Formats: sequence, C-alpha cells, structure tokens
Amino acid sequence: MKKTALILLPVLLFLHSCTKNDVIPTSGTVTIENILGFDQTNQAYFAFGFLFSKAELVSTLDNPPPDITVDSDGTNLFLQTNNLKNSYCLNGNYDDEASAKDAFYKLTTVNVTQWLGLASPLKENQIWIYRSGKECYAKIRIIDIVSEERENRDYAECTFEWVYQPDGSLTFPGK
Repeated sequence: MKKTALILLPVLLFLHSCTKNDVIPTSGTVTIENILGFDQTNQAYFAFGFLFSKAELVSTLDNPPPDITVDSDGTNLFLQTNNLKNSYCLNGNYDDEASAKDAFYKLTTVNVTQWLGLASPLKENQIWIYRSGKECYAKIRIIDIVSEERENRDYAECTFEWVYQPDGSLTFPGK
C-alpha cells in the first residue's frame, strides 16, 4: 500500500501541474512608481513600469520593456511610454470616484482622433486611453497619485485600474 501511495503521489502532482491554466489577466489594479534601482551587470539605472500584455510590473531593462512608467517634472505627474508614438488620449476628468468608476465601466468603445505623447498632468478620477506600439489598447482609470520629494528626488506614484484589449480593437468589455 505504501509503495502504491508513493508512486501515485508524484503522478497526481504531475497531472495537477499539467492542468494549470496560465491565463494572463486583461484587467486589474496596479501601482507603479519611479524609484530607481541600479543593475550591476548592465551598469544601468532602471525603474519598474507596467506591461499590459503580461499583466505585470517589469523593469525598464527587460525585453519587452514596460508599456508605461510614471514620472514627475517636479510639478505634475505623467505616464510615459517608449514605443516611439503618441500613445495617450484623455477620455475624461470626473469630480469624484463614483462618477469615474461609472464612466470607466460604461466605456465600451472609443474613437480617438488625437493622441498625446504623455498622459499629463495626471489627476485622480481621470480616464485615459493607451495604445501600445503594436496597436493594442487599454483604458486606465486613475485611482490615486502621490507626488512628493523623497531622497532629494521628485517621487511619483500612480495607482490605476486598467482593462487591456489585446485584439487591436478599441472595444472594451462593459460591467
């Protein structure tokens, strides 16, 4: 009986790991910041940003690099990208969280006529549309921003809700 259990246990664990479904989320909430680190191997500074296609924080030294990063000019916070195209469109400013959430969930399709190089200035309760270098899109609701000086440097932090549309359309699921 013990032999059968010892053989059966690894087989069951193997089967369980084979059925693991690694579906990448297409929506969520994330916080990004502009804290710099230093990579000894590459002898380069890096920050972490957000990569929609993997739904995770990645380093600016990674390949692929993040879709968006946050920074500050000392007065305003902004989202930026490094895909060599204007990638942001402000869809709306809202007076409060409830109005912004409602508009965000009801936003199922957009028609963008003009793209901006930066999402600036960032404010809470804004909705932005982002386009990647591969013509995939995301809608972003700004939840919270932090702008202050830390360690003699302008610190920027942005928490946002996002929905990513990897199929290249400007149509998003509603709620």
